[in-house]
Amino acid sequence: MSQPHVEALTERETYDLLCAYAVTHADPDFVLQHLVDTFAAQTATASTKPITLAMSLVGLYLAAAKGYSGRKVQHVHTLLARGGRKTWPVFALPEHWGAIRVGDVMAEPPGRERDALIHRWCASVWTAFAGNRDAVVELLRTSLP
Repeated sequence: MSQPHVEALTERETYDLLCAYAVTHADPDFVLQHLVDTFAAQTATASTKPITLAMSLVGLYLAAAKGYSGRKVQHVHTLLARGGRKTWPVFALPEHWGAIRVGDVMAEPPGRERDALIHRWCASVWTAFAGNRDAVVELLRTSLP
């Protein structure tokens, strides 16, 4: 069975294919975490649950600004989730969502080129949300043990 052309897929279907690639990819960095955070942030709307956007922005900040691997980001997400926080901050949505989209990433050949573009995509979306940096840092400061 051949893989459908990316152009014929919805953004969500393309994301699902990219996640399948990341899951089967023996990557010690755990790039799947970066995909999840980046896509969730880039497709957020006013109705997105605050915890979803908060976790995504934490992941983007840690990956793009601090150089955390996907495994380290996942660990921080676990600590935040165990913290028992009842309410999550509401973050401002950007006017521009970053120059790279999931279809651009999926269009790259599997391997180093695609993996490098995943990291650039993450950085691009973090840049779009950078106005929330101080709120993300404060969330981490007040929520981690």
